[in-house]
Amino acid sequence: MFFGLDFSSPLFWSAFGSIMIANIVLSGDNAVVIAMAARTLEPSQRSKAIFWGSAAAIVMRIVLTIVAIQLLSLPYLKMIGAVLLVYIGVDLLKGEDDGEDDGKEINGMAAAIRTILLADLVMSLDNVLAVAAAAKGNLPLLVMGLLVSIPLIIFGATLLTKVMERFPIIITIGAALLGFLAGEMLLTDPAVTAQFGVIADQTVTIGGVLGAALVVALGTYLQKRAHASAPEA
Repeated sequence: MFFGLDFSSPLFWSAFGSIMIANIVLSGDNAVVIAMAARTLEPSQRSKAIFWGSAAAIVMRIVLTIVAIQLLSLPYLKMIGAVLLVYIGVDLLKGEDDGEDDGKEINGMAAAIRTILLADLVMSLDNVLAVAAAAKGNLPLLVMGLLVSIPLIIFGATLLTKVMERFPIIITIGAALLGFLAGEMLLTDPAVTAQFGVIADQTVTIGGVLGAALVVALGTYLQKRAHASAPEA
């Protein structure tokens, strides 16, 4: 026994495996944001930003998991999160062309880490519930499972930054993903369900698609406008 964990128990390994699987599956969108936020940094800074951003995000997620159920019951919280995700998605997409310095890009490690933390905070509101359920109230097990997942998230984000350099379309897909999550969050906010009842899954999906379209359209427009005004500047 170590901190209440029985490593010889099949139940421990079953719960631990559930946490790992849930965290890997649910962290795919987080890895996309981490990669997008770090892609404009110098290679030496990029690896540091991915590591510290991922580590800090996991620690924050542990704290968030403890209070997730109470947080998700608050009205308008998801609405605020949806607006933040739209802003992050548009801002990241607007800096897609990193060949020029006059675009608004994430060009500092501290700024990249802040973006990673903010996006992870918003996107983790729903994700942490699955991880908390897998832990079955065992906090040491929860912390252990999340900490072990750090290398997996870092590897995923590092791989994505390299792929983004070769296939820039992935950046647009990542921004669309943030918009999709924003649309879903908006329609599942307690304030919305209290007013209109539980929204059907199909409607929530449509809301996600509209959110994705909004982020891509707005981000692309602002990006083109910034490029058009660059010669004048």
